[in-house]
Amino acid sequence: MKTIRLTTGQALVKFLNQQYVEFDGKEEKFVQGVFTIFGHGNVLGLGQALEEDAGDLRVYQGRNEQGMALAATAYAKQNHRRKIIACTSSVGPGAANMVTAAGTASANNIPLLLLPGDTFATRQPDPVLQQVEHYHNLTVTTNDAFRAVSKYWDRVTRPEHLMTAMINAMRVLTDPANTGAVTVCLPQDVQGEAYEFPEYFFKKRVHRIDRRVPTESDIKEAVALIKEKKKPIIVCGGGVRYSEAAEALKSFSEKFNIPYGETQAGKSAVESSHSHNLGGIGITGTLASNLMAKEADLVIGVGTRYSDFTTGSKQLFQNENVQFLSINTSEYHAYKLDATKVVGDAKLALQKLEEELSNIDYKSSYSDEIQKAKEAWNKEVDRLYSIRYDENQFIPEAGDHLPHVLPEFARQFGSTITQTEVLEFINEHVADDAIVVGAAGSLPSDLQRMWNSRTPNTYHMEYGYSCMGYEVSGALGVKLAEPEKEVYVMTGDGSYLMLHSELVTSIQERKKINIVLIDNAAFGCINNLQMNNGMGSFGTEFRYRNEETGKMDGDLIKIDFAKSAEGYGVKTYQVTTMEQLKEALEDSKKQEVSTLLDIKVLPKTMTRDFESWWNIGVAETSKKQSIQDAYERKESVLQTARKY
Repeated sequence: MKTIRLTTGQALVKFLNQQYVEFDGKEEKFVQGVFTIFGHGNVLGLGQALEEDAGDLRVYQGRNEQGMALAATAYAKQNHRRKIIACTSSVGPGAANMVTAAGTASANNIPLLLLPGDTFATRQPDPVLQQVEHYHNLTVTTNDAFRAVSKYWDRVTRPEHLMTAMINAMRVLTDPANTGAVTVCLPQDVQGEAYEFPEYFFKKRVHRIDRRVPTESDIKEAVALIKEKKKPIIVCGGGVRYSEAAEALKSFSEKFNIPYGETQAGKSAVESSHSHNLGGIGITGTLASNLMAKEADLVIGVGTRYSDFTTGSKQLFQNENVQFLSINTSEYHAYKLDATKVVGDAKLALQKLEEELSNIDYKSSYSDEIQKAKEAWNKEVDRLYSIRYDENQFIPEAGDHLPHVLPEFARQFGSTITQTEVLEFINEHVADDAIVVGAAGSLPSDLQRMWNSRTPNTYHMEYGYSCMGYEVSGALGVKLAEPEKEVYVMTGDGSYLMLHSELVTSIQERKKINIVLIDNAAFGCINNLQMNNGMGSFGTEFRYRNEETGKMDGDLIKIDFAKSAEGYGVKTYQVTTMEQLKEALEDSKKQEVSTLLDIKVLPKTMTRDFESWWNIGVAETSKKQSIQDAYERKESVLQTARKY
């Protein structure tokens, strides 16, 4: 047996360079590069290996470990999970920073390879710098925190461990049904240890991502269920995008006259204008989707994991005879809601079902309801876009909670523009193939409902984990995946303040991203949530502490985000009027560096719920009647929700 003497770090780099995936006959290199922030836990081991011979791997310099790992997650997602960028960190806090990104990747079923440094396998220098000691278990390190958020976890305590660890890592990373974060911990001493690795460990490996063929029995049972139903509705999930099943979905919905609603991950698999596309479904869904979902007697989930936002906390589907059919590569997700399951690839399953249903001349009982629902929703969108601020008549959507905040904001920030009119203008004036990126706050609601995706795969929303701070990092990952397209980040001030460090990396790599920063001086989404459930505004608006009361109820804090980002080398714009927005957006298109539009937007001018409900914890006892009322409302609606 021929061997090659390499350090663990060198062997890992050589192995990563030899990993490929094949999908529908197309072969591509799987690992495209490595994001890193070097520290003492990885710089002389894996870092040395990358410096000496990185092969085809491009090394990217992160600014925050969470940020770079989120960028890698977005890169894999935009590439439909068939290309990845690995991430390496030092021990301790560097590793811990990536835990949030691991959770984000696993929640969304996106492949993410994490290679955190670890404490010494020999334990001789213990406790080393940044080591957290556990007197009851000396094998526990910071990296054990990854266990709860990883789909595969391993620790390489001997050089030869690397071989089984990485083969299993690739198994999970390339498995559509079970992919997510994969964490392989690398003790800093082991990274530099040498071993006679067998040559065959470094052979070219092609991981074939096969389309799982649904069984005949699954198809037969599904057909039997569908043919008995009159008003089915389809839920278009992220699996439609990753399977590239858009054309199959369109054909299926048209042939049998079945409408569909989109999840956040499924949006833009098909263009918004398609005749049977009713837009977002669930808590952040459209009136068109949600009204038809309430009456549906069959819900056909395609590549969805049925999150609470999609199902309205299992309360959305109100037809007493409703049943569920689930098409998914994952048996786990296919079994949810006690569904009739079709375990298999979305594209193949839809094509096979279309063939079988055509043989029995199946057709839904809808006549013109789908068209009328779309037309009614389009009128509602026009109304939402047309809402303007009037100091003598508060915006109806803002409700009667804390009405003074609108004139206060207008006076202090000098802006009276609304969130919905900003989104409408940007949507209408960017290129059809521009990609919009978002993650948390009120913007995902507005975007899922109102953003018109004119071109497939141009809507990139992280909402499985709703990770604040994903936005800027994710945009960098998307731009690395699609460098020829313009990328627009939709972020609130709260998310931007949490994490925007990879904006600097975008400058360094000359990968232009455009940040649309919606500043309403608050965690606005959660402010709405608390106030709509009987609380006052508490700890969610960005206000100075009042020296007299000791509470955070002083003036709103005004932040010049444009000035801050300008220091990074970003081209920035300050926007308080629609005319300024027009000028800024047009000028930003001419720039070659990343841009930031600092847009001051009136609070509480986002969209509201449309026939949807969210089950959240409401205090069962309180001195406030408004909270008692909110609890009673929650309990009443809960009785209509499904129990499994």
